[in-house]
Amino acid sequence: MIDTNPKIIDRAILVAVKTRDISQERLKEHLLELEMLAATAGAETILKIVQERQRFDSAYFIGKGKAEEIAELAELNEITVVIFDEDLNPTQVRNLEKLINKKILDRSGLILDIFVSHAKTNQAKTQVELAQLQYMLPRLTRAWTHLSKQYGGIGTKGPGETQIETDRRIIRTRIAKLKEKLKKIESQQKTKSLGRENYIKATLVGYTNAGKSTLLNLLTEAAVYAEDKLFATLDSTTRALELTPKKKILITDTVGFIRKLPHHLVASFKTTLNVVLDADLIIHVIDITNKFYEDHIHVVEETLDSLGCKNKPKIQIFNKIDALEDKNKIEYIKNHFPNSIIISAERGINIKSLKDIFIKFYEQNFVENKIRTDHSHSHLVSKIHSLVEDIETNYDDFGITIKYRTTKQIHEQILRLLNDSK
Repeated sequence: MIDTNPKIIDRAILVAVKTRDISQERLKEHLLELEMLAATAGAETILKIVQERQRFDSAYFIGKGKAEEIAELAELNEITVVIFDEDLNPTQVRNLEKLINKKILDRSGLILDIFVSHAKTNQAKTQVELAQLQYMLPRLTRAWTHLSKQYGGIGTKGPGETQIETDRRIIRTRIAKLKEKLKKIESQQKTKSLGRENYIKATLVGYTNAGKSTLLNLLTEAAVYAEDKLFATLDSTTRALELTPKKKILITDTVGFIRKLPHHLVASFKTTLNVVLDADLIIHVIDITNKFYEDHIHVVEETLDSLGCKNKPKIQIFNKIDALEDKNKIEYIKNHFPNSIIISAERGINIKSLKDIFIKFYEQNFVENKIRTDHSHSHLVSKIHSLVEDIETNYDDFGITIKYRTTKQIHEQILRLLNDSK
């Protein structure tokens, strides 16, 4: 996971295939996103090439003739890497490398490269390395000569640098060790989260670069790193939001989603994404300025469904209203997403309305209760104290009175304890 190469700006050709089921406008957006991914990884886009085909070519993805044309353009323009907007199979990669004689990256490989650069914590580095190795394992048959020490730039960071000497058995052993390491990290996180059971837990989700970290910073003064680029955040960050002096919720920011997010990356980031599963409320942040924001909503919802979060309460927040040029879109959103809220996390627009929604959710999901028991049930009192933080206990000659405020889930647990003690 250590990048020993100096920073190299790659010169890239981006390649996409247009099939009948994708419009020209949507393909243009896909290429623009690929260009942003390439820039985030440290590559300058020199050329964009679109090949129209009914289906992908099994040997060269774009067909041998088009691959030969790209090889010529790569030489003429001093290209160092050719990036494809789809995932390539090992055979396609091997054939393209032989023909074009440049670094070949597919979309998953590019995203993984970005994750390597942005992984800062032990957990993120472990998750990214696991995803990389799972990605590389079926591709060990390819010509790895472009990863020798004389090369640098995108697509050559992390475990890839040692693939010439690495075989499948060593990689599988390493994968097993990384999975075991992540299990321990997950266990530690579960222990840490036990103290959060008394709070409403909300998680920010959204397409990458939708403004989640900026919103977390605004709400909680968290000082979380936020930048106008893809995947600026990899690690989950939890901060408290005080709605009123006695009402507080925990908000967690986590990794952004993206179209065609590699499945092995989602699997590797299970430890981080568990915060979404544990959330009482999912806050879906959407970039209102993006022309294809409805596609982005669909991608996020699909990813949430795959994580098992289909039935969790959700709030849709349309962000960046201050940067929206077409104000007619506001009326459309109000009609088609009636329970959503439109804000600017950058300018603090309509944040009070957002907090009001949080307060309403808090009040619907928190319970204030008073119970009475006799002195013989002191063990029960002790148990309730271990479950609830906001609690008041009074003793008199006739028994014990307990007043508490907690989540519905813990309230129901207390009622079961009371019932069992009778």
